[in-house]
Amino acid sequence: MHGWCASFSILLLQGALPIMSNDKPMKKLHPNLFRHTAHLLAEVLVTHAPADAKMQLFFRENKQLGARDRGFIAETVYGCLRQRILLEHLCGQHPASPALLIATYLLYKEGWSARALEDIGLEIIDDIPVRALVEHIRSMDVSALPLAIRSNLPEWLLQPLLATYGEAETMKLADALNHPATLDIRVNTQKMTREQVAASLADEGFPAEPTPYSPVGLRRAKRGPLFQTKAFKSGWIEIQDEGSQLLSYLLDAQPQLNTVDFCAGAGGKTLHIAALQQNSGSVYAFDVSEKRLAKFKPRLKRSGLDNIRPRVIRDENDIYIKRLRGRIDRVLVDAPCSGVGTLRRNPDIKWREINLDEIVALQQRILAAAAQLLKPGGRLVYATCSLLAQENQQVVDHFLANNPAFQLVPVNTVLQQQQINLTMPTGVFQLFPHVHQTDGFFAAVLERTTPPVT
Repeated sequence: MHGWCASFSILLLQGALPIMSNDKPMKKLHPNLFRHTAHLLAEVLVTHAPADAKMQLFFRENKQLGARDRGFIAETVYGCLRQRILLEHLCGQHPASPALLIATYLLYKEGWSARALEDIGLEIIDDIPVRALVEHIRSMDVSALPLAIRSNLPEWLLQPLLATYGEAETMKLADALNHPATLDIRVNTQKMTREQVAASLADEGFPAEPTPYSPVGLRRAKRGPLFQTKAFKSGWIEIQDEGSQLLSYLLDAQPQLNTVDFCAGAGGKTLHIAALQQNSGSVYAFDVSEKRLAKFKPRLKRSGLDNIRPRVIRDENDIYIKRLRGRIDRVLVDAPCSGVGTLRRNPDIKWREINLDEIVALQQRILAAAAQLLKPGGRLVYATCSLLAQENQQVVDHFLANNPAFQLVPVNTVLQQQQINLTMPTGVFQLFPHVHQTDGFFAAVLERTTPPVT
């Protein structure tokens, strides 16, 4: 759902989540560490809470775990969530126990030996000898397995992707979704330039490269404790996927405008919009979750921006929204969605119960309500972090069919105006992990041509 990606980034920066290691696998593993990992994976698989939230709670309750231990646990749990379907096939168990999933993951993906597991007392897991499991894995030709297994995508997600993108493209997309994301950074240009921030991070041992599309983005292949850097503490940076950064440019946010971030969440895009408006005008940050907006407050304080007005709303029909009807220049609707575009960061989404019809109905209601805020000539950007046409193009088509006062603005025209070096094959904005190395994002730029009906 909406906000998961932002939640993970914020928790990582604040140190509530471990920094995942890029080192080689440990040569020895303490039995307690394996048990901790299996316990956390079990919790994630049987509950409906996001994995990052369960992980935050788990590490809070197990403060004795060091940074390296936390890194191993987090990386292993996320790895098992990404590769679950293939791992279950390799071990011949469906569903497989958390212990067997972890053992198979370590043997297959991390290159561990049977002896390494036997050394911690894991000669047999769920009646399967570890050495027999190793031989079975080695004999398996993974490339010859059915697409449903190789993709590591559940049927509810695989089938609509195949219908939209075809088999070859879906497999490329699935492969990208089943790998960890890079660490993308957005520079707060109200305080520093991208070049100045890059130099500061490099001085502290965290070199970063400019992102290819966002003019205020930096990228690191490896994670690191950036929350301890001068750049973070001084409010020079935020963790934000490059694709998310680009959505704000589609708004054409200018100084002195009145802008609404309709589903602000933890405020990453809100902060960017406010900076693009050069800390002028008003940027309203709406969200139905008081908890999410509370997490926004320390970020807002660090940013040094004072043109943002956070506001908790009851729902899309809140009375405060009605008071702003016809008075707003720009609206961003980063709609609640399935979140499947963020599977690199949130692989647990694949294993959660998602009612797409219910989500789409909510998206349609929110878009209709948010559109009423706009002045004639005002711009609305409808966006999701989804790859599913049902949540994206179909929602926009439904809106345009029922709202003749709006027209679709060709996204390539907007990108050229914003000097973003991207060309889209259709009139809408669509980013893919395997093409653009970002999370999966969709956006449509809509413009009001006549006043709202009073």
